[in-house]
Amino acid sequence: MTQQRYQQPGLPSVEIRKVQIVIDEIWHDGGPPAATPHRRGAIAFAMKNPYAGRYVEDIAAMMDALKPVGLDMAHALIAALGGDAKKIEAYGKGAIVGLAGELEHGALWHAPGGYGMRELLGNAKAIVPSTKKVGPAGTRIDIPLHHVNAAYVRSHFDAMEVGMPDAPRPDEIVYILAMTDGPRVHARVGGLKASEIKGEDGQR
Repeated sequence: MTQQRYQQPGLPSVEIRKVQIVIDEIWHDGGPPAATPHRRGAIAFAMKNPYAGRYVEDIAAMMDALKPVGLDMAHALIAALGGDAKKIEAYGKGAIVGLAGELEHGALWHAPGGYGMRELLGNAKAIVPSTKKVGPAGTRIDIPLHHVNAAYVRSHFDAMEVGMPDAPRPDEIVYILAMTDGPRVHARVGGLKASEIKGEDGQR
């Protein structure tokens, strides 16, 4: 990330206050240590909510304003996870809206956040799982994760807890992307295997 503000003609301004990247390296979860750790990462950014404190009927333009942000955030997270997009196997997204906003402001991240990741991951097939909530600064949220090409791959069902101690402020939104480089470290409950993915419908 090199910009704090994104401004495009005719679109709302995206003013970012801070960016946070968190990487987990998981060697084991009580079982035998893995030869290499399972890596799970998230990027979150706190931005000013231009609709805070009032009801605005047409907010769709913000989705277009957020598209380059989604790409930049996805780039940054892939880099933090080693830089090889081909090694990313699961993803998810979410939002925490400050108390002067509404839940629908979190939904503005669905297209720019999801398509940003899918584009950089080779047009991944599966829908990007998502969650959102309204809360005060320090609110944390569990970001759901599943396989990038087949949502039914059970070994990749996961979640990553994300939050910022000082965000979102009442007039802010925290938008989040999350990715992993493989299945849960001790995945062993059966179901569709990653090696069995057909890649036709984003589910199997």
